[in-house]
Amino acid sequence: MALLSQMGSSYCIRTEIFRHKSGQNVGLIRENNIEAAKLKENCIGFSSMSCYSSRKTQILHVDNAVVGHKRGHSVIVAASPPTEDAVIATEPLTKEDLVAYLASGCKPKEKWRIGTEHEKFGFELKTLRPMKYEQIAELLNGISERFDWEKVMEGDKIIGLKQGKQSISLEPGGQFELSGAPLETLHQTCAEVNSHLYQVKAVTEEMGIGFLGIGFQPKWRIKDIPIMPKGRYEIMRNYMPKVGTLGLDMMFRTCTVQVNLDFSSEADMIRKFRAGLALQPIATALFANSPFTEGKPNGFLSMRSQIWTDTDNNRTGMLPFVFDDSFGFEQYVDYALDVPMYFVYRKKKYIDCTGMTFRDFLAGKLSCIPGELPTLNDWENHLTTIFPEVRLKRYLEMRGADGGPWRRLCALPAFWVGILYDEVALQNVLDITADWTPEERQMLRNKVPITGLKTPFRDGLLKHVAQDVVKLAKDGLERRGFKESGFLNEVAEVVRTGVTPAERLLELYNGKWGQQIDPVFEELLY
Repeated sequence: MALLSQMGSSYCIRTEIFRHKSGQNVGLIRENNIEAAKLKENCIGFSSMSCYSSRKTQILHVDNAVVGHKRGHSVIVAASPPTEDAVIATEPLTKEDLVAYLASGCKPKEKWRIGTEHEKFGFELKTLRPMKYEQIAELLNGISERFDWEKVMEGDKIIGLKQGKQSISLEPGGQFELSGAPLETLHQTCAEVNSHLYQVKAVTEEMGIGFLGIGFQPKWRIKDIPIMPKGRYEIMRNYMPKVGTLGLDMMFRTCTVQVNLDFSSEADMIRKFRAGLALQPIATALFANSPFTEGKPNGFLSMRSQIWTDTDNNRTGMLPFVFDDSFGFEQYVDYALDVPMYFVYRKKKYIDCTGMTFRDFLAGKLSCIPGELPTLNDWENHLTTIFPEVRLKRYLEMRGADGGPWRRLCALPAFWVGILYDEVALQNVLDITADWTPEERQMLRNKVPITGLKTPFRDGLLKHVAQDVVKLAKDGLERRGFKESGFLNEVAEVVRTGVTPAERLLELYNGKWGQQIDPVFEELLY
């Protein structure tokens, strides 16, 4: 639960949960009596935007506000995300509240953390066919029972797991996703990945199931892929063909690895956002790992990246406005307000609001729920339906990389931590990319999925820029002092040779594999 309470001219976000004897999370609204010391502790200062100037209000936001029911050793929690609509607001939300929500992510450097997410394809070892929902349910139940995870339900269907700050969720086609806890070091991140893969394998080995680390489903057609029983995906599945030709491919046939990173202030967010967008094509190239579609080469090194170019241009892309002098939290809010909505979540049901905007919602003008006004939970949910190459929530998400084998799951956060969490590396990247034009950034976005590190750029190849950037990342990791630079070894060879993982797969396909696709399931098996 986050409590926005006004003090002087600023908002501060505070988090408190009170456990009622019934087991329910209960939130209390406090009056404006937060002591000055607490205010100082929770806010870096007005200039850092961890506090945001606005009108006097109190808004209560109860995270998930659900009752846990013990069944044996596991606890079942209601579907989350999206967060439940247990929000009390004494006044309607304003745009300032939405800006304050993003600004509440600001935190001092010593509290910066690393959050890694990765997706993988489950398949039957004998047939190579995608896992059915029933098999996924068996896997989720098995992990829950053996390793003490809480079950996440939608109706009577298990759709995920939670344990502490980690969660396991299902993408539309059954892609199995770990959303890791916010961790301090890359050693902890890699240990978390290893622990997760161990737990998954402990259950799936008895089921005859394997998992594939690749960016795009290499063998099966969309119609071969089971649909997961999640309400939001039904809405998206119906909407996607109206706004692009590849949205269903994105939903059912792609896997990614991404890292979520913090910022200290609005100015720090802007610098990291710009560096992340400028370098995202380099990350796409370094981790390109999706050259096959339906058993044959598809003409791309990163088909996953290509798919995002024709999924829904209202909510994807390189966000050139981030490089405008006027950019800040407020400008991102203005952008998000006009991105068409997918749904509103009420009484454990998804209500189709496709094509309407959150700006309409703020004014009480959604035809799907006439007269209703949004909560902060609605805003939080809406932000998860926007898919640019770098996404802003209360942290920044780097979204440009293909899924891959486990070493690359550790290398991707290492690349971005080395650049964005080290001031020297970050400034060097900003200097290198300062004169890149919007057209050049877009050209890289368009061409890298096809030509990778061999993409021509200015008077050389993108490989040459990537070599400099990986060196900056390595130096940044070394300055952090945690002996983390070894996690970059996986990309050091890629950048040295200019040969992406996808090109290595194509070499195997045209050579050792005799132009057969099935060996990829063994090559990239976790």
